[in-house]
Amino acid sequence: MCGIFGYVGSRTATPILLDGLRTLEYRGYDSAGIYIPGHALIKAVGPIDNLAAKITTAIPGTSGIAHTRWATHGAPTEANAHPHTDMSGAIGIAHNGIIENFRELREGLVVQGIKFESETDTEVLAKLIGTFYSGNLLEAVKHALINVRGTYGIAVISKYKPDEIVAARMGSPIVLGIAADGNFVASDPSALLVHTKDVVYLNDGECALISKNKYQVFTLRGKKLDKTPEKVQWNVEAVQKQGYEHFMLKEIFEAPEVIVNSTRGRLLVGKGRVKLGGLESKLKALSNLKRLMIVGCGSAYYAGQVGRYMIEEYAGLPVEVELGSEYRYKKNLPDKNSAVLVVTQSGETADTIASLRSAKEQNLLTLGIVNVVGSTIARETDAGVYNHAGPEVAVASTKAFISQLTVFVLLTVFLGRERGMTEAEGKQILKELDELPKVLEEYLKQTDKIKAVAKKYAKYTDAMFIGRKFHSPIASEGALKLKEVTYIHSEAFAGGELKHGSIALLDKDFPVIALAPQDDVYKKIISNIEEVKARKAPVLAISTEGDMTIADLADDVLYIPKVHPILQPIITTVPLQLLAYYVGVEKGLNVDRPRNLAKSVTVE
Repeated sequence: MCGIFGYVGSRTATPILLDGLRTLEYRGYDSAGIYIPGHALIKAVGPIDNLAAKITTAIPGTSGIAHTRWATHGAPTEANAHPHTDMSGAIGIAHNGIIENFRELREGLVVQGIKFESETDTEVLAKLIGTFYSGNLLEAVKHALINVRGTYGIAVISKYKPDEIVAARMGSPIVLGIAADGNFVASDPSALLVHTKDVVYLNDGECALISKNKYQVFTLRGKKLDKTPEKVQWNVEAVQKQGYEHFMLKEIFEAPEVIVNSTRGRLLVGKGRVKLGGLESKLKALSNLKRLMIVGCGSAYYAGQVGRYMIEEYAGLPVEVELGSEYRYKKNLPDKNSAVLVVTQSGETADTIASLRSAKEQNLLTLGIVNVVGSTIARETDAGVYNHAGPEVAVASTKAFISQLTVFVLLTVFLGRERGMTEAEGKQILKELDELPKVLEEYLKQTDKIKAVAKKYAKYTDAMFIGRKFHSPIASEGALKLKEVTYIHSEAFAGGELKHGSIALLDKDFPVIALAPQDDVYKKIISNIEEVKARKAPVLAISTEGDMTIADLADDVLYIPKVHPILQPIITTVPLQLLAYYVGVEKGLNVDRPRNLAKSVTVE
């Protein structure tokens, strides 16, 4: 969570900082602020536009730091907004993360006569850095961080030497941007694309000294490190709306392109095989696996649940799926023939990183499905697969989820061909996967029915999603999308579980969205829909084209193309995403920036 942006160079800093914050607003939008050393500390509650409105005159200065906040410690108020300063007001800090021992540190600082103006853990860190400052900001930051327990990605600057920024990382992402007319620091490479594609990622326990013409990277103990810039593969156009009203809508309509990018160079259709270069070095170990544990949070967790059905059914490998926030704390019994596969869009999800490190401590083989090259999980797993979905700006995950499902299909065939899947079955799956982008392109040309249905269902305050087998976790993902962007209370259940308690909720004002493609459990979900109708609850069914039975049973039907069963969840997801989007728009909500949420969950 939280967005950090800093610049030191030859241009006026303020407009650069504001533009940088706007590209990072998906990381938090409770409040925002900028600090131009020696000139201004300006903060505002709410979105970046509120901050920009307070800057009524040009602010001199060619360096500064900025922050957009997702509140953890302290309410979203102007006093709690970042940046925070030390006691003198000369040293400013922008921070992403949580300082776990801030109370003890604060008590010690209060004894020294230091006063506080906010409720935040970050102000404690700012004041602590100030107590260590004696002319060298880098040394002051390093001394302060040695006393800190918790997570941080920070950018620090002072009026004493405004041509330098100190950055440091422990558990929260920090990336440096290297450009011709100055250098940058940010919490996400997407914010740097308009300026440079040359970046340097900091690892945990590293800090950097950044000036206009150079950068240096050190360990907190002072060892100098040689880190050369990497190239970001994304283009700046990828983080722009390109004519769409919202990023969420743009990213939903990018689904066909996402599948193409996620499969490019990986489909060996004629052989019924998949080429996953990032896993080939571990092929022998993967072929001998007895158990695979998939770990994720939020949408990635639901993608993992779909992946479990795919891998167990088509590759014959037992799979367990765990929430990252729980796996890291439970007693996990290691097995030399087990592997842990972590799934995350950002590669920086705190609970997933902790789960990965727990697995590594047990000497388990660790794998990753990650979208962001250079992210923590991409660097720390033993092997993995990149999504290549491109940047996702809207807070609610859409195209990344589609890519995760696509990669699970690839992984299933990759493992399956080593574990008894026939060449003919591999060919059939990959042939249809190769054709899937065109199928989706055609489907996305005719979505007016979804918009019309959304107007009807926007009036409800509750909703229930049901599905069976592959579509049980897709129901959960649909419910998550609806609650995220519309604030409608929504729940999801495997269809067969309705009669075990949750059916008590249903009445004429509690609609049910039933996922009912014509697959091998179609008759079972039809029985569940009958149970729903008997309780007079409205039913919106999503079924495959040509299904006339469902039309007589449901109040509304959204038809989708029928594809191979392993691919059907990908298709079914799209109308659920569009339903959530159009309901949110109908309710007049900011679907790109839902309340209380942030894109990358880098706090625990």
